[in-house]
Amino acid sequence: MAKKQRITTVAQPMDYFRDLLHVALGHLKIKISPDLEYYLVNLLNQFMLSDRLFSRDEKGHMHQEPLALMIKDALETSKREHRHAMFRQVGDVSLYTAGFFQDSLQNKMVDVDYYIDMGGAAYKHAAASASAIMLRAVFQELSERFAKFVDVLAEVSDKTGARTEKDLLRIYELWLKTRSKRAEKALKAAGILPNKNVKKTPQ
Repeated sequence: MAKKQRITTVAQPMDYFRDLLHVALGHLKIKISPDLEYYLVNLLNQFMLSDRLFSRDEKGHMHQEPLALMIKDALETSKREHRHAMFRQVGDVSLYTAGFFQDSLQNKMVDVDYYIDMGGAAYKHAAASASAIMLRAVFQELSERFAKFVDVLAEVSDKTGARTEKDLLRIYELWLKTRSKRAEKALKAAGILPNKNVKKTPQ
């Protein structure tokens, strides 16, 4: 008699990301509303597809448009729904990029601060143009605490606790620029106590 095939069950993406988000929020001691939790879990789930990081032209071709130009286009759009969707896209892309790829953004012409500025501004506009009160509150909180949610997504993306000297240097540079609580915790865990009297690096 043939042996029964062993089946390994895998959590659904939404459940998987919800669990990771809960861990990250708990670690960073950040409390959010159920509506915002749902939004962030959905964002993580949607960005599993890398094409969400790109815009599409009228012919459906994907391209990576600078965030500043996307905001400019949104401001010049007369249709409220279209304008809202564009601001939301800028906010989502900025948040995901700054959270998941912040290490690769270090020492580049466009660094994490750029995404924090663009994303925070975009979500503020998205809140102003949202038709539903619930969405207005979600986007307003994302705008006001954008840097904290960058930390949350960075925590979600963090696959390993191992740190090389190069990693620690990047984390310290990030802390100097943003005073990120997550970066500060990572430094302390490695035995490095950031000096808060050091002036914040100009952006």
